[in-house]
Amino acid sequence: MITGATGVLGREFARQCYARGDNLLLTGRSAEKLETLKERLSVSGGGDIRVFAADLADEAQRENMYAAFGGLEISCLINVAGADIQKPFSEYTQQKLTFQTRVNFEAAVSCTAFALSQRADRLRILNISSVCGECPMPNFAVYSAAKGALTSFSKAIAAEYRGSGVTVTVVLPGSVYTRDDVKEYISSLGAWAKFAAKQPDFVVRKSLKATERGKSCAVIGWANRLVLALSGMLPEGLRLRVIARKWAHTRKDAF
Repeated sequence: MITGATGVLGREFARQCYARGDNLLLTGRSAEKLETLKERLSVSGGGDIRVFAADLADEAQRENMYAAFGGLEISCLINVAGADIQKPFSEYTQQKLTFQTRVNFEAAVSCTAFALSQRADRLRILNISSVCGECPMPNFAVYSAAKGALTSFSKAIAAEYRGSGVTVTVVLPGSVYTRDDVKEYISSLGAWAKFAAKQPDFVVRKSLKATERGKSCAVIGWANRLVLALSGMLPEGLRLRVIARKWAHTRKDAF
């Protein structure tokens, strides 16, 4: 089961999982994009593909999806769905706040509970978080807080379910070359950002490998691991001032 399957990263997860023979349950907000993805994947043959369009920020739509997927045993859940909105908190509307916090955290937690209720003998859960969740980020506050919550939740239930046949892996990528606006954004950040950013296929391969090994947490890319290690040595007040200054004029919202 893959959420956010119509996004660039979600599609790559679907492609790699289908190529290895997995049956797929795919969800995203667009029914048209889901059907297109299903058709493209099916050309290569392989397992069964079922799709259901739902806005995972909406509780009623999630329940409809659970009903549609009811009765199926789930052996792997990959929570990719998310909204990488970046702007000062003062520019948020109530609607945008609700949407981002629900899709980045609530939806992943809800889908996790659903997968556990319909688990196969062995269940692997893979949650896509972010290195941004490892530090409070002024001008990126809502996203970093939601991703931090997802990371904390994932590590906690990984410990809860240890030895039960359920593994939980949270993956922390940095920037990923996905949408065109994201590619432009990465290019604007300078040489180090472009060096640290990764292609979707690399992130997916490393994420699936971490899940197969049963790792509870995986930071993707040595450059991101280095940045986290170095930033952890700085006083939090200094980190916050540096981040606030760096992101003061950045705006990113494709949702």
